Amino acid sequence: MNILKNRNFLLLFVGRILTNIGDSLYAVAAMWLVYDLGGSTLYTGLAGFLSILPRIIQLLSGPMIDRVPLRGLLVYTQLSQALLLLIVPLAFYFNFLTVGLVLAVTPILSTLNMWVYPAQMSALPKILDKKQLTQGNSLFSLAYQGIDVACNAISGVLIIVLGAVSLYLWNSIGFFIGALLFSQLKIKKSIKTSDNNDNKTSMRTTSAPKSMRNALNNYWMDMKEGLRYILATPLARVQMGIIVINAAGGATFTVMPAFADSLGGAGVYGVLLMAQACGSLLGAILAPYLKLERLPLGYLFAGAFCLSGAAWCLSVFTPWTWLVVLVYGLAWFPGGITNVIINSVIQKAIPAKRLGTVFAAASGLSGIAMPLGSLIGGSLGVVAASSSVIAGCGIAVFCVGIFWVFDSTTRSLPSPDHVDEEWFAPYTKAVPEQSVVHTTS
Repeated sequence: MNILKNRNFLLLFVGRILTNIGDSLYAVAAMWLVYDLGGSTLYTGLAGFLSILPRIIQLLSGPMIDRVPLRGLLVYTQLSQALLLLIVPLAFYFNFLTVGLVLAVTPILSTLNMWVYPAQMSALPKILDKKQLTQGNSLFSLAYQGIDVACNAISGVLIIVLGAVSLYLWNSIGFFIGALLFSQLKIKKSIKTSDNNDNKTSMRTTSAPKSMRNALNNYWMDMKEGLRYILATPLARVQMGIIVINAAGGATFTVMPAFADSLGGAGVYGVLLMAQACGSLLGAILAPYLKLERLPLGYLFAGAFCLSGAAWCLSVFTPWTWLVVLVYGLAWFPGGITNVIINSVIQKAIPAKRLGTVFAAASGLSGIAMPLGSLIGGSLGVVAASSSVIAGCGIAVFCVGIFWVFDSTTRSLPSPDHVDEEWFAPYTKAVPEQSVVHTTS
């Protein structure tokens, strides 16, 4: 574990653990609180829609992430989330807590959180050597999924013993501590050196409106470049499939409180979420040891999600609750593996100064269908059994895997070991990178 001797990585890693505790407990508490206050999957569908809708904003966040100090971005987003979370316990204390208030706070919190993930992933290759990236990504996934396992395992008990409102207060404390840790980071950032004296003179003489137009044009060009890295390559076929898979995930997450309630209540809800996180965690842990980077990327994704979809669908038809939990957890194991691998592919192949833009574009595109999936799932949950909705989502995931099996473009993707900047360049028509110097933020 020599990687943990890197002070910057250790701070980022521990900060990620603490903020993930807040995210995990908040996600469980918010969904159950909305279901408890509203009593309908229609409200949970709306809550899921509002919590996931900010993923679209992530498409616009990339260029800014590449332009601002990452340390400040991480600190201020954590502080803002900590303060917003306090609204719910205060509303409960003064007796004006409503479903509408919870639904109003949810998208604001999610919007702030949309900046954190691309910023952390962009910071990682700036504090680690390339040979450590797979291990670093695996540890990040371990932190993310491991915290989900731990928090989901106790969330049902905490909701019963303490109440969902109390979890908001503890989440706030976690975000405050995370902000303190992120404030100690020292992250290298790339600065273009092409800004010579002529450029500086031009900046002094250019009118403010024209400067604003230039800034917006540059911002738009950077965002389009981030999208081009994702959409102008054969990886676009994988990305489109992931959009469908995430829509299925959004629908499943929306009806999960009602499904768990039919099996036993808040305790079962926490256990099902724990199984989901545990499956992803095991996949993330084993990813560096399975040597799957040697397999063609298309075959890897096709096989992974055929297995995932089959288990996803079959889980609700098992006769015992413990077997439902086990099979549903196994459905998320392949996704844990593919997440680690695709993150490593992006970090190896994309120029360092574009990582924030590309990760934001990839995350935004991946989650673009989740709000719609949440609304559809919540609406279907009113007229159909929640188990039927979950089974239908599993069938959709399985169909995506089958499509990748027969799609020649997906099958032609090279193995992760052979994806690099040279492979990306012909598709993106990348221009030569400008020289950079390194400073610390």
